[in-house]
Amino acid sequence: MGEKLIISIDGKACACEKGEYLLQVARRNGIFIPSLCNHEGLEGLGACRLCIVEVTRGGRTQTVVSCIYPVEAEIEVQTQTNSIVEQRSVIVALLARLAPQSQTIAQMAKFMGADLPRLAERPGGDKCILCGLCVVACEQVGTGAIAKVNRGVEKEIATPYHRPSAECIGCTACANVCPTGQIEYQQDEQGVTIWGRYFDYVACAACGKQFATAAAWEFSALSSASEAASVGVGADAGADAGAGAGAGAGAIGQGRTGVVADADALPAPPLCPECQRQQVAEWLASSSGRYGNVRVAMKELAGE
Repeated sequence: MGEKLIISIDGKACACEKGEYLLQVARRNGIFIPSLCNHEGLEGLGACRLCIVEVTRGGRTQTVVSCIYPVEAEIEVQTQTNSIVEQRSVIVALLARLAPQSQTIAQMAKFMGADLPRLAERPGGDKCILCGLCVVACEQVGTGAIAKVNRGVEKEIATPYHRPSAECIGCTACANVCPTGQIEYQQDEQGVTIWGRYFDYVACAACGKQFATAAAWEFSALSSASEAASVGVGADAGADAGAGAGAGAGAIGQGRTGVVADADALPAPPLCPECQRQQVAEWLASSSGRYGNVRVAMKELAGE
């Protein structure tokens, strides 16, 4: 555990660890700071700038972006000063003109008393504020199938050449982290359509529940196989643990959860995250005699 600090946010004493981001500390203590581009499953981007606050340290006050501001010392934080409220009003007004079709932004602008009529809308504006959260999610959870393209008023989030991407695995992580609902997808009982492609679902071999697209499961299983090989997980440990992986459609971080001993073993029976956890628990229970205790068994599974 890191060094403990006590900071003041709007007069409330809040405990945190050194290096923890200020927005996280505020939210954990029930203090509201508006934001759009922050997601608990991903690192802060500081793109929307709505989470600005005033920080006083050593007698010096400055405006910081709280989602990317690490707490390094005992500080005093004010989240609702006149200056901060005014700056947020201007920021949300600009965002509203950048994404004129977003009801989320329009409601925030109304709540913050933003002056919209004096600003022109972005030509061809939709719901996107270009925060890039979807791009980061795709890079970290998926395959990097989308990116920011073009410049200036033509900048947008898209697949290469606006064509269905061969790299996309249909995990829908991008859509699920989008703060304005710009990225849409359509689902039916058999699959999902996103970014111009249709992806079939795969069912769990244990419980029968459809939990991911076939492409997402295969990508996740191959990723797990590569990671297992890089840390030297043995084939016996991988097999005992119930090899299999699944990137839950519409979820962050459910992929890459299984252990596949060898990429050549694919396709292994697909397992949903719940059944994977159950198999690991059963394996630990059955291995307690062979390994002595759970900690030793987990080290063996990890190849340590």
